[in-house]
Amino acid sequence: MLKVYNDLNNQKEEFKPLQPGKVRMYVCGMTVYDLCHLGHARVMVVFDVIYRYLKVKGYQVTYIRNITDIDDKIINRANEQGRPFTELTDQFIRAMQEDAAALGVLPPDGEPRATGHIDEILEMIRRLIENGHAYLAENGDVYYDVRSFPAYGKLSGKSIEDLRSGARVEPDEGKRDPLDFVLWKAAKPAEPAWDSPWGKGRPGWHIECSAMSTSCLGDTFDIHGGGADLTFPHHENEIAQSEGATGHPFVRYWLHNGFVRINDEKMSKSLGNFFTVREILQHYRPEEVRYFILTSQYRSPLNYDEEHLENARGALTRFYTALRGLPEAQPAGEQRFGDRFEAAMDDDFNTPEALAVMFELVREINRIRPRDESRAAALGAELRRMGAILGILQEEPEAYLRGGGAGEDELDDRAIEQLIQQRLDARAAKQWAEADRIRDQLKEQGILLEDGPGGTTWRRA
Repeated sequence: MLKVYNDLNNQKEEFKPLQPGKVRMYVCGMTVYDLCHLGHARVMVVFDVIYRYLKVKGYQVTYIRNITDIDDKIINRANEQGRPFTELTDQFIRAMQEDAAALGVLPPDGEPRATGHIDEILEMIRRLIENGHAYLAENGDVYYDVRSFPAYGKLSGKSIEDLRSGARVEPDEGKRDPLDFVLWKAAKPAEPAWDSPWGKGRPGWHIECSAMSTSCLGDTFDIHGGGADLTFPHHENEIAQSEGATGHPFVRYWLHNGFVRINDEKMSKSLGNFFTVREILQHYRPEEVRYFILTSQYRSPLNYDEEHLENARGALTRFYTALRGLPEAQPAGEQRFGDRFEAAMDDDFNTPEALAVMFELVREINRIRPRDESRAAALGAELRRMGAILGILQEEPEAYLRGGGAGEDELDDRAIEQLIQQRLDARAAKQWAEADRIRDQLKEQGILLEDGPGGTTWRRA
């Protein structure tokens, strides 16, 4: 029985989709004005695993991850660079998709852009005005009237009165209450704009997601996800907008992944501890980054440092070493491992516990392999099956362990094989000192040799 922690009720609940056998899931994606950073990577990987596991559980899943392609930051960046905002967003959408693919993230079933849903946005705003939840201000903006929605704060647990205390209205704003938020922004010079019943302008950020999610998944759907930083005000505002427009409950289960920290400090551009996915991938392989993300339960903070990534590299090396040389086989269906892996994932997608089960499986493979290779191969296939659910262990072991090629200052595969052969020749001639010298030479180059009954294998350290 799958249980998820529902932030709407602040408790773990049995997962029961609105329609039996089918799951509709929406995740807030990227605002595309720059390269993806580690926080974006965590959102993509976390909900990719959830998507994979729901399908393994037999659900027919419709997964929507939106793209915010019109926003203040996008407009400002495009104006700074003196180019159309669409050119900027197209560039970073391509980069985002490349980063996601590198991390083994499956494409969602739909990836709507805000600018592709202007008609739906206008219709939702019209309904909100009609239902008494929104108003046109004197400055030409349209605002959501927070006082009109008594349930405001039910996701974040924030009190309207507490929020209002200390808040103020800026001089150029036309809102009636400090908590009211913009749905439609009147056109300004050097900004893109669309026609509307309230004059030319563009949508506010919050209304974009309400319009895209309900347009793609219906008035009520099963899962809404995103980073914990979006809980308030973004997701709180989505609830107010969507339920105010449709009159129906918006989302059944709210899931948020925890913050990313860098060396125990919150990741922040102002602190200079901000890493893009591409910067990290210059030093670590994509699967190592993905594994590192999965070592923390998705709701917990994730602390990025070199030691944790090195540990991820060591863990994957151990997994692939156990799989190395095993013949093809069907998964063993070993209940003591499979049941515990499923129990971990059923417990709010507890990937650290699932990885712990996989480590025990590796120990069992190594224990029985010397005397029962066929049994070890079946367990190896079971390990790969579990890995596929988490999006890891899908490379050929030899390719992973050999590092996928050499850098500029490293020995290439052919040179390594030649030195190994020279060492084998020296051993055959009982030239032990020469054989040891070649092993030490390779070790200095980061090449580790492993002598076994089947011969000598190697991997990059």
